Amino acid sequence: MAPLVRTLRQRDLLLLFIGSVIGSGIFLTPGLILQQLHGSVGFSLLVWVVGGVLSLLGALTYAELSASNPEAGGLYCFIRDGFGRVPAFLYGWSLFLVIASGSVAALARAFTRYLSEIIPLSTTSETVISVAMIGVVTAVNVWGTRQSSDLQNWTTLVKILLIVLLSAFLLSLGHHASELPAAMGTTQLGSALLPSFGLAMIAVLWAYEGWQFGTYSAGEVLDPQKSFPRAFLLGSLFLVGLYLIANVAYLIALGPAAATASDAIAATAATAVLGPWAGKVIALTILISTFSAANSVILTAPRVFYAMANDNLFFKKLAEVHPHFRTPAAAVMALGVWSAVLACAGKFAELIGGVIFIGWIFYGLGAAAIFPIRRASQGKPIPYRVPGYPFTPFLFVLAAAAIVANAIYLAFRDPVEFRNVTVAIALFLLGLPAYYFWRRRAA
Repeated sequence: MAPLVRTLRQRDLLLLFIGSVIGSGIFLTPGLILQQLHGSVGFSLLVWVVGGVLSLLGALTYAELSASNPEAGGLYCFIRDGFGRVPAFLYGWSLFLVIASGSVAALARAFTRYLSEIIPLSTTSETVISVAMIGVVTAVNVWGTRQSSDLQNWTTLVKILLIVLLSAFLLSLGHHASELPAAMGTTQLGSALLPSFGLAMIAVLWAYEGWQFGTYSAGEVLDPQKSFPRAFLLGSLFLVGLYLIANVAYLIALGPAAATASDAIAATAATAVLGPWAGKVIALTILISTFSAANSVILTAPRVFYAMANDNLFFKKLAEVHPHFRTPAAAVMALGVWSAVLACAGKFAELIGGVIFIGWIFYGLGAAAIFPIRRASQGKPIPYRVPGYPFTPFLFVLAAAAIVANAIYLAFRDPVEFRNVTVAIALFLLGLPAYYFWRRRAA
């Protein structure tokens, strides 16, 4: 059986890292964060910095784990090697049923939502286009890792360019810069500020979420010992800078009061400065952004199912590598088909509900795996060591725990969130009998 080919270069990994993160969050989330902080410009910008730093801590931790064991499956392998096959299987199971497939389906629905702002679409047309979008990225990823990576590179570069150009126009043509100093402080103090800051942190960490997908393709990265630390460090720093520039641009275009009141801050800012036609440009930008993010998931996540199948913990067919394309074609198609089913089954908000909650349980567990893996590797050379160990991974694990705790807290206050979290947990628990089924089958 032909093996996977190491074809991803450092720049491919860097653009995959960035492209996996930039979806629709930066176009929508800044207004929500300002609302949670009651219009405080200073604290809202601080939240974006702190969120970026916490993501950097996780990225550097994952960079050590990927460089030490550059195996297809990434995060799945970290959990397996650190805590055993049961939690690793539950992660892969959740990734297939909820996390990766739900993300792709939600991105496909978002794609059609913003396409409908450019051309009118019926409900049936939106569903058909969502499935067609998933079909396109699935076909490209079956065709070849190199082809999919090239597509990812170009779409990522285009959306970066569009965000930079939009920010430049807003910064140069906006007239509200003089209002920012007065809004730097906050009307909240002490115990009243802390819960608002915490909720805003959750929203920011979701906006930064996605960089961990790069670890799944560790088995196809050239010179992983150098590529992962450099790409993850540069990608994290770039995203913090890009997000801060975009936030300041929105504020200068709208002013703190109008920015706080906006639920679609990028479109509102562009329309205010450039005119009504600019809203369609923003919709086009989000179209490209969501397409790129969906491609990044289908490029990377099937490598986890490939690794599970090689461990005899999933359908054996998913461990096969296409003899001509040299991709895990069956695993790619399985994810594409299930994502399309989810895209047909629910609306955007309903699809995304359980994804973040389940995902962050394992993102924290993956970072925590560095502790038992290091203990087991004593005396062996480590090609890259995460700076600030053990505090670096520990702080990221705390951040992941806070996101999970917040999801549970919200579930008890909101019936819709409670339903989404309950469904996600039920699907997660179904993984236990599934694990024992595949283990018995392998034996």
